Amino acid sequence: MKIHFIGIGGIGISGLAQYMRYQGHEISGSDIADTAITQKIRKLGINITVPHDASAITDQELVVHSAIIRPDNPEIVEAKARGIEVLARREALLQILNTSKVYSVAGAHGKSTTTAILTAIMEGSAIIGAESKAFGSNVRYNAQSDVMLFEADESDGSFINSNPYCAIVINAEPEHMEYYDYNYELFYDSYKTFIKSAPCRVLNAEDPFLGKLVGEIDANWLYPSQDITNIEFILIDDEPHTRFKLKDFGSFDVWGFGKHIALDASLAILAAHESMDIEIIREKILTFKGIKKRFDIVGSQKGSVIIDDYGHHPTEIRATFESVKEYAQLKGFKKITAIWQPHKYSRTIDNLEEFIKCFEGAEELIILPVWSAGEASREIDFAEKFKRYNLIMADNVVRANNTITIMKDKEVLKTLDKGLIIGFGAGDLTYQIRGTA
Repeated sequence: MKIHFIGIGGIGISGLAQYMRYQGHEISGSDIADTAITQKIRKLGINITVPHDASAITDQELVVHSAIIRPDNPEIVEAKARGIEVLARREALLQILNTSKVYSVAGAHGKSTTTAILTAIMEGSAIIGAESKAFGSNVRYNAQSDVMLFEADESDGSFINSNPYCAIVINAEPEHMEYYDYNYELFYDSYKTFIKSAPCRVLNAEDPFLGKLVGEIDANWLYPSQDITNIEFILIDDEPHTRFKLKDFGSFDVWGFGKHIALDASLAILAAHESMDIEIIREKILTFKGIKKRFDIVGSQKGSVIIDDYGHHPTEIRATFESVKEYAQLKGFKKITAIWQPHKYSRTIDNLEEFIKCFEGAEELIILPVWSAGEASREIDFAEKFKRYNLIMADNVVRANNTITIMKDKEVLKTLDKGLIIGFGAGDLTYQIRGTA
């Protein structure tokens, strides 16, 4: 088929586009701007137009768009005028995944990591919501296997359409509630629908919502506080690893630091063990090397380390920051500097009190302007709310070698070149902190 993807620069849409290209379909796409993602997938022979324009629609047979694309987008209008089928990503999943044996990973936090760990362990194709550093992409294609290792997304309800053979749920913390009209019953019912649609289920019994389903739903239940023991944080070849014991399966080492890493890995192990020998799993999990923008060490030299992290919800930031403190201690760093670019006014305001608690232990906290993600600006008094910290309000940061320069009104406020420096956010901070902005 000839398929056009609108919003192809988004991680979710780009994954589907690449997968369909590997399957032999003729793919085109468009986005509002060129990005690292669009530049990368162009190299696969995918034609991408920037910005959106009706001229991108020619003789395609199907148009797929991301959730944020509006009905008045010129390409959607043109496609409908030409009688071309138009599907949102969530609708397209029903067609794309309908013949695969899908291991579908859902949850508010830890989806990408758990899916990437599962991808390291199991053979098969994979579509992840982040780039696996082991194979340098968010997509892996295996034409010899019908297994699909898939990061399922609750933000637009599309996880229900992922055709799960095995539903793996890390947590069900309310997030993206605007999609569910802030109706918690609707939100949780969606999770139940997703879980019940799968014949195989691996679930976290200590999640407040999932725990209520024990006894109601047959599953391989993980009780982290009982089943995951002897957690320790170690360096292997100077790389961070978490060592833990899982049930009576013995000890495992997995890349990354933190109890949350042990949780993610445990769920992946239990899902894989449904069809794999535990000793093979123990060996294969060592091939996981982390994912881009999750505790991503982007600069390291004697006396300093720079880390980029996608964390943009207080639960994520808190978990990662605990890992950061462990890593700093093992590396002998006395100073931790956190740089935070809040993501969305709505999320920041809705979770402000929890955000205030996230950065305990940082010697300095640098807050950048909110990355609005298209939302209208709203007033937030960061200076007052975060006054408990050694706080710097800045405009942006500039990376050169292993030095981070803090800027305000185009003036240098400070340079950072010592200790552990970590940036949190889902906006363009990742490019700033990597020196590619």
